[in-house]
Amino acid sequence: MNSTPSRITKAVIPAAGLGTRFLPLTKATPKEMLPVVDKPAIQYVVEEAVAAGMSDILMVTGRNKRPLEDHFDRNYELEEALQRRGDQDKLNSVCASTELADIHYVRQRDPKGLGHAVLCAAPHVGQEPFAVLLADDLIDPRDPLLARMAEVRARLGGSVVALMEVDPDAIHQYGCAAVEQPAGGDGVRITELVEKPEPGTAPSNLAIIGRYLLDPEIFEVLRGTAPGRGGEIQLTDALRTLVHAGRPVHGVVFSGRRYDTGDRAEYLRATVRLACEREDLGPEFLSWLKEFVRSEQLAGV
Repeated sequence: MNSTPSRITKAVIPAAGLGTRFLPLTKATPKEMLPVVDKPAIQYVVEEAVAAGMSDILMVTGRNKRPLEDHFDRNYELEEALQRRGDQDKLNSVCASTELADIHYVRQRDPKGLGHAVLCAAPHVGQEPFAVLLADDLIDPRDPLLARMAEVRARLGGSVVALMEVDPDAIHQYGCAAVEQPAGGDGVRITELVEKPEPGTAPSNLAIIGRYLLDPEIFEVLRGTAPGRGGEIQLTDALRTLVHAGRPVHGVVFSGRRYDTGDRAEYLRATVRLACEREDLGPEFLSWLKEFVRSEQLAGV
């Protein structure tokens, strides 16, 4: 058994994508700032990292991403205005994002893929293990995926990837993993990885979702990784190199609540689900939603 790896305190959030699936909105607004009820999607991801004990956050950004920095920075004029009005609830909500963690930024100057975005984090991360959280994936806090991944890493060592079963007809849209179950406990050993396999060629229906716990050796592998699918440097390809070199790469199969805010239909569903569960919004909104569905069904008849 491997010795217990060090605790992970650094998280990298790649946020340099163009958000083309949400055009024209994302022409001037970062997709990560799309509201899920009344918080931007990126804040949910930062909160997840902080809840898992990660206090040092690096966002890998690109052009037109300044609103991300503004959101996690102080807004003295707004805070003072709310203070004068005595609106403590709104003041608390405004200050919450500012006080979450120690947040840093680095720019990915060229859109060369997720692997390249992770490589941009190397000077900040150094030789420490770190997490990567993709901003499009929201994991419900009631299903603490990162905690499970950390436990697997502590027990088995190496890098750990989050996996989720998807419809076999959809696996070509994801990175895909072949796995085998080690004796006892949570976690699987990854034996093969393929980035967006051609239809009918996937080794399984286990898709890689946007959570990784990585050893720093991944940086050296990424430096030698040639462009792959889509002409981009793929993190999946670098992890595949580690697997083929006999380095430990494990997976955690997740079956909890995950919301893909990078897809328009999934984004709408996530907003509706989370709004329905809010104590301040849920009862009234759910009542309206039920009446809306009923009226639509009657109209269809």
